[in-house]
Amino acid sequence: MPVIRAEDLKWCQAMARRFGLGVPAAAIMFVALAAACAGGSSGSSSSGWPWGADSVTPAEFAAELASASGADKPVVVCTAPPFLYRIGHIPGAVLHGPASSPDGLNSLTTWAQALPRSTNLVIYCGCCPLAACPNLAPAYKALKGLGFTRVRVLLLEDNFKTSWIDRGYPHER
Repeated sequence: MPVIRAEDLKWCQAMARRFGLGVPAAAIMFVALAAACAGGSSGSSSSGWPWGADSVTPAEFAAELASASGADKPVVVCTAPPFLYRIGHIPGAVLHGPASSPDGLNSLTTWAQALPRSTNLVIYCGCCPLAACPNLAPAYKALKGLGFTRVRVLLLEDNFKTSWIDRGYPHER
């Protein structure tokens, strides 16, 4: 099981306070975060990740979002647990739930069936440190298995808050 850092607990507490939820809700969020990350990952280094070079850094992706338009505008897919998506997500991102769960993976693949296989797809999670994320590898593998040729993973090294929001990149609730 991955290590959930003290700053992750503080983040859960801050989000609970922000939404007026109190200490019990912060504890529930912390447990949910720990459970979301409990699935492990396909590796703790980039050599074990199935996406290899099919990735994009937060800085690169924020710049792409700001300049992309028309048919080449990326379709952003969040594979995080729904409560994290509700707290904050990349503008326009669609949620299909954690891809480590059968329901989340089924939602993603069912939705993706209608898309052209050349769609510019960017998937992200941000539930926990990238090296421990249980959701990105199944989502990536499923989309590639469906024949999508332009699937990239957004490399949120720490979590969505630290690697995206705290750096000033666009987000919405």
